Amino acid sequence: MPETFKRVAINVSPLEFSRKDFVDEVKKLLDKYQIPAHFLELEITEQTLVVNFSLFAEKMKQMQKMGIRFSIDDFGTGYSSLSYLKLLPVNMLKIDRTFIRDIGIDKNDDAIVRTIIMMAKNLVFEVIAEGVENKEQLDFLLANDCQLFQGYYFSKPVAVAEFVKQLMDNNKNND
Repeated sequence: MPETFKRVAINVSPLEFSRKDFVDEVKKLLDKYQIPAHFLELEITEQTLVVNFSLFAEKMKQMQKMGIRFSIDDFGTGYSSLSYLKLLPVNMLKIDRTFIRDIGIDKNDDAIVRTIIMMAKNLVFEVIAEGVENKEQLDFLLANDCQLFQGYYFSKPVAVAEFVKQLMDNNKNND
């Protein structure tokens, strides 16, 4: 991977995460493909946390010791408590696209996004906005100190080979 590559985020379902051998299986895959653990970020939803909090928290701590990072996907759309943020080894909050979609249009979404960004920064979490589809949304997020984004504004989903090609091309353009 190019030097500019930071990590890849993978959504993990509650069913996958609850598998007894999940931690061992991830470790085996990292070893098999010789991928440093710090290149991997697992995205879990708030719903995942509600299923079996103590078991999932323990698995997260084991994996974080390996170097794997965690983000809470679709933050703010579930039923969980903010206390999870201090109890779990979380590195990132991912602002759900439902809040991003109407920034600049709906003042409530503007306020929610600003608050999530500020809260994440104060808790020393990274924050990523999902569903960024236009320059106005990007400008709003940048003006409010959000530095990580995903969405169609940057790329539609692509196959693995195209993804690697885009990374390499982007790396060449940054030289």
